[in-house]
Amino acid sequence: MNERRYVGIDQDDFGGMSEIGRIIRDAWVFGIIPETEKCSGWSEGQLQNLYNQVFEAWQPFGHLASQLPAELRVQHSRIYEAAIESARQKGWSGEHLVDDESP
Repeated sequence: MNERRYVGIDQDDFGGMSEIGRIIRDAWVFGIIPETEKCSGWSEGQLQNLYNQVFEAWQPFGHLASQLPAELRVQHSRIYEAAIESARQKGWSGEHLVDDESP
């Protein structure tokens, strides 16, 4: 049986604006993996391990970017701003993230 493999953040839909893409970008922020690592070909187990490391790295900051120390906050902004700009150029709008139901 063939195990599914991740295509890589650079090949993911809309420039990696997915849950896996977020995990990879957060791993870059925390230095868990280098920014050159796109995780292409990674197994579900490898991605789960990366998620666990990222989750643990976020814990001291309450999983909030606003609680990161200045150096990490700058790193986070740089990485995410570049990702959003790239995704927008590929047609991503983020509209699916907005709950359009009225109260």
